[in-house]
Amino acid sequence: MSILKEGYPFIFPSFLTGAALLVVSKMTAFSPVTIGCFSLGCALIIFALFCVYFFRDPKIKVTQGEGLILSPCNGTVMEVTEDGEHKIIRVFLSIFSVHLQRSPVSGIVVDVTHKDGKFYAAWNPRAHSENEQNIITIRSEENMYVVRQIAGLVARRCVSWVKKSDVLKAGDKIGMIKFSSQVDLHLPKKTVIDVKPGDKTKAGITVMGRK
Repeated sequence: MSILKEGYPFIFPSFLTGAALLVVSKMTAFSPVTIGCFSLGCALIIFALFCVYFFRDPKIKVTQGEGLILSPCNGTVMEVTEDGEHKIIRVFLSIFSVHLQRSPVSGIVVDVTHKDGKFYAAWNPRAHSENEQNIITIRSEENMYVVRQIAGLVARRCVSWVKKSDVLKAGDKIGMIKFSSQVDLHLPKKTVIDVKPGDKTKAGITVMGRK
């Protein structure tokens, strides 16, 4: 297992500052300041260790198969719905989920768009349409697939690692969202859906549907 580079600005400063505060607390006479340094140092080291866990990038074996549409993220299915032209699977990512996203299909990136917006909680019905998000559109054969990285109440930054014209294989890494968040997967209306609300998903492993 490796650590995503996006985690480094959180991990190293927190750990080093925390360690320095612990050293200071050990080298000074007992006082309220010493207690404060010790407590803050412990808190920063715990935060750094949490960030190591949060920004983890576990090795996986991508599910293979003809016509399969894979989960773009780890999380819990909140809703399976339609908007008239597409079937949509909405997935919630808790702070304990692996937060990188993967391509659901093999294909070519035709567009990556960033949309500024609000920071509603994922369970707010306005979140998927009004929150800040990255919209990644992938063409696979004759079909279009859209992965929406949606910021949330805690998540404030969606990161895309792909650009227009990139060629992807199903399961390739395409981005991440920092801290708890939501990912929507838009599929062609004729797609056969294999998941339901409450199901747990794993990026690049869980089959969300079939072409």
